[in-house]
Amino acid sequence: QVQLVESGGGLVQAGGSLRLSCAASGIDINFYGMGWYRQGPGKQRETVATITSGGITDYEDSVKGRFTISRDNDNKMVYLQMNSLKPGDTAVYYCNFEMPNPDIWGQGTQVTVSS
Repeated sequence: QVQLVESGGGLVQAGGSLRLSCAASGIDINFYGMGWYRQGPGKQRETVATITSGGITDYEDSVKGRFTISRDNDNKMVYLQMNSLKPGDTAVYYCNFEMPNPDIWGQGTQVTVSS
């Protein structure tokens, strides 16, 4: 059974940093593109960042230059380093495949940025 578990969220002041982690089990992520997604209050879920199996990254415009996605295939981990956080980044953050599988959305991790 494929499972993705997010962690690392919290409450942080504007300008602060957080590092989110996604632990995968039941699958070898080496062969898959992975992504981070978020859903803010009253908003639809959106793509934040993706990383291909070959390590090519892409970012949503509002996080470019502030967020960095990375992966550790050996340990089946995907990370999202978030710097210079803004109140608009407040959301529940999820990881999933680059082409999201609707059956494996996890609980996510809450990120709250105070002004």
